[in-house]
Amino acid sequence: MPDHSTATATPNASALGMTPHVVSERLAKKAFRHTRERFIESILFLAASVSVLATLGIVWVLVSESAHFFSNIPVRQFFTDTLWTPLFAEPRYGILPLLLGTLTTSLVALAVAIPLGTTIAIYLSEFANPSLREVIKPFLELLGGIPTIVYGYFALTVVTPLLQVLIPSLPGFNMLSAGLVMGIAIIPYVSSLAEDAMRAVPMSLREGSYAMGGTRFQTALRVVVPAALSGILSAYILGISRAVGETMIVAVAAGMQPNFTMNPMEPAQTISAYIVQVALGDLPHGSIGYQSIFAAGLTLMLMTLIFNILGHIIRRRYREAY
Repeated sequence: MPDHSTATATPNASALGMTPHVVSERLAKKAFRHTRERFIESILFLAASVSVLATLGIVWVLVSESAHFFSNIPVRQFFTDTLWTPLFAEPRYGILPLLLGTLTTSLVALAVAIPLGTTIAIYLSEFANPSLREVIKPFLELLGGIPTIVYGYFALTVVTPLLQVLIPSLPGFNMLSAGLVMGIAIIPYVSSLAEDAMRAVPMSLREGSYAMGGTRFQTALRVVVPAALSGILSAYILGISRAVGETMIVAVAAGMQPNFTMNPMEPAQTISAYIVQVALGDLPHGSIGYQSIFAAGLTLMLMTLIFNILGHIIRRRYREAY
């Protein structure tokens, strides 16, 4: 009997009219594409690692330099002493005056930026027509692009004299005018992120509110804002970080005098303003006074980290609730 095993055998490439080199070329192209994708992935990974490496480098510099400072100044004295006089004959290194100045100006700024920024975001997201939104948005972006030194001199030469008309006893350098102008500078950050979060809310939620008889104002406050609260809190966190780290506005308008007070109508110095003052050469490099800027910078970084962690916890809880 004839052997049918050869008839059922798988046809080779020549029987199908194909040549072996076509298959190998396809595999070569596939291998080349895979290698190219891996190369591009490696470049993207290196680019993403820049922020991590930069952060680790900053932390290393702050911690290592602060260790030299704290080897001469006790940590307890640093956080409990109410005098900050590194330029005096008998220097004192208590961070509390700088800390209170930073917190006071930040609170004044947030009291301006959060209400106004949220109101602007609600209006742009729920009430403004597209043509008006296209006009307002560039002005907000322009407001966010103004150099902070310009804001500082605006606070010193315009806002402070206006406030002195209402408060005659207000000194030329004060935390109130610096905080107010700083709040104006932060508004674009808060309003832009908050508006993006509100516009990301599905239209079905708004339509459901309208179907239940809700007005646009009720829908905005009772439906859209709670649904977008996670993103709105992220905008607030960015505003807080921006206010705490502000330098030039407070350096120009609030003065350079460390003052243990939370009265916004008094002059004061913030942590960032002190770092700028010492970096200009007021203290010799390598001295304890110079190393104090790293301890102050480490304190500022820890403040920002604490605010971000608290904001992340609050944001996660609201996200789970809604």
